[in-house]
Amino acid sequence: MAPTEKAQQELEQIERQVADLESPGADDATRRQISKLQERIETLRQEMNAPPTAWQRTELARHPQRPQSLDYIERIFTEFSEIHGDRGFGDDAAIICGMARFHGDEVLIVATQKGRDMKQRVHRNFGTPHPEGYRKAIRTMQLAEKFRRPIFTLVDTDGAYPGIHAEERGQAEAIAYNLREMARLEVPIIATVIGVGGSGGALAIAIADRVLMMENSIYSVISPEGCAAIMWRDSSKKELAAEAMRITATDLSELGCIDDVVPEPEGGAHRDHEAAASLLDASLQKHYYELKKTPPAELLVSRYNKFRNIAQFYKTES
Repeated sequence: MAPTEKAQQELEQIERQVADLESPGADDATRRQISKLQERIETLRQEMNAPPTAWQRTELARHPQRPQSLDYIERIFTEFSEIHGDRGFGDDAAIICGMARFHGDEVLIVATQKGRDMKQRVHRNFGTPHPEGYRKAIRTMQLAEKFRRPIFTLVDTDGAYPGIHAEERGQAEAIAYNLREMARLEVPIIATVIGVGGSGGALAIAIADRVLMMENSIYSVISPEGCAAIMWRDSSKKELAAEAMRITATDLSELGCIDDVVPEPEGGAHRDHEAAASLLDASLQKHYYELKKTPPAELLVSRYNKFRNIAQFYKTES
């Protein structure tokens, strides 16, 4: 449950208690109890109105009812036709690829999918792709380039699957190959982090001309718990790690790592899937129509420079 929801539930419970206690003939003890409860109500309201912390946004990004890739695909795109298999080993359900239409234009969608219930989560491997998933992704992207179709990617993964079978099948090579080949594609690419963008597993489908993030999503090289366990030998310091890592959309926009922050409905995207999809649709349209006018040669140069300039904060004199 998101922090704001917990606070809202507590606020409603305390307000009911106050309503039950209030009466014209209340004694001093009851009035003191009401006064304490009203102080708590004021504190909760201040907390709810304050901007969410990095850890609170992390919890929102992981919310079980948050819209997933298929939720956005069915609301934003039409005529979606899924493509399966990497033509080498098998099909990875953690990555969804398919042709579709975006406001009448033919496009390719590549997305990670976690699954909603336990059966789906197991089928999707909890949204952590194997090498064949990344090979399927780049195969379909190269197919899209052949037919001059723009590419939209939706990122929501804790990272690439770290199991031994994935390593045996070349997980690192598959990710590295995607990074190189996506940088060379001569069609517009727009990547959106809709939930959790974890490490190279997310980056492998996010080398794009425009990188967007939903307002309550996160994008990082490691989870806050993992960072805390390494830095302080204590995973309970996850909130401190989340702040230090600068993993929120606002932080990454200020650092120049992403291009735009997509707003969400009040309280988070999980509260209103339709409104969240509408807001993302508007942002995708804006960036797509800008990129659509750009010649392929300019796309390649600007994409290369974009990623070369990330994290360069200081200039040295020759």
